[in-house]
Amino acid sequence: MIPVESRRDLRDFLTFTDELYAGEERFVPPLRATVRGWHRRGVRLFLLRRGGRVVARTTLHTDAALDARLGRETQLFGLTEFAEEAAEELFDGICAAGAAAGRKAVFGPVSLLPNQAGGVITSGFGERGFIDSAWNRPYYPAAYEAYGFGRRFESDTWICPVPPEPVFAFDDARMEAEELRVHRGDRRRVREQLPILREMLNASFAQLGYYTEISAGQLAEQTDGLAYLLDEALLLYLTKAGRPVAFVLCLPDISRFIAKIRGNLHFFHQLRLLATRSRYRREAVLIVKGTVPGEQGHGYMRLLSRELHEGLRRGGYHTLRSTYVERDNPGSAAQYLAMGGRPLHGYTFYDKDLP
Repeated sequence: MIPVESRRDLRDFLTFTDELYAGEERFVPPLRATVRGWHRRGVRLFLLRRGGRVVARTTLHTDAALDARLGRETQLFGLTEFAEEAAEELFDGICAAGAAAGRKAVFGPVSLLPNQAGGVITSGFGERGFIDSAWNRPYYPAAYEAYGFGRRFESDTWICPVPPEPVFAFDDARMEAEELRVHRGDRRRVREQLPILREMLNASFAQLGYYTEISAGQLAEQTDGLAYLLDEALLLYLTKAGRPVAFVLCLPDISRFIAKIRGNLHFFHQLRLLATRSRYRREAVLIVKGTVPGEQGHGYMRLLSRELHEGLRRGGYHTLRSTYVERDNPGSAAQYLAMGGRPLHGYTFYDKDLP
């Protein structure tokens, strides 16, 4: 593997998937501006070339908070794409880099952390990918596992029809009795609302094995451009006596647009998206939802789900996809089942001990 150093290297890194997934509409690339930003901040990007042709790419990075979560010093890798015949050589390079740095294991693919993006799909290859989720060639899981990687945090993404009638009930008499208030997104106040969401997000996900606290900077980066994409009816949070207790964030599904422009959301394409965004308000992606500890089990997510589905119906959406839900989290999956949903992609991360 060689590090990305020149402009040509970076261009080859960004465009490698154009060749690997040529003619494939199910793959949704990461935004090129995001990858360039990581590169400027010092995230190491690598290419594997054969005869001058790129056959694989990856990133190598570490995170002290995730090390503490996983209980060992771990070499992280991400944005990992490869031609089938290049898998072993790529994995050799990743593991060698981890061993040379004194790491105890390798873990990935994560971009840059598992609570941000990454993963490998292990089934559902006939279903297209979508923003904030993975899609890969069917040979990927077999390649990882033949090399000795083991699955971690097995999950599923979900797809649900938007029900024509409400499926979640909530006793509205509780609204006044418990001082409950539902708040909606506001494009003009997104910067004010993000800290409220971040506090609930970190609290409600803290018990998950892969989760590390999201900083204000990380959340700002992940939600860059949220204001102009936001459908205000699909960002909801609940307060109880003025205290935030639950939230849900959905976005219009612009995956087909991002795939069409190959992740190159430059200024002209941003204008195109703004001009045509009504086309992308038929399908939505549930990015994240949660209830803070101490308030779980009180039905508050059912209330938000009821309000969310009303917003989806009024907005003309017919399909909702969800980013991955761990298989040992049946509470989240139960809501999708109630909507008539089904698992879309099997999903996993991979790790491997180093000698």
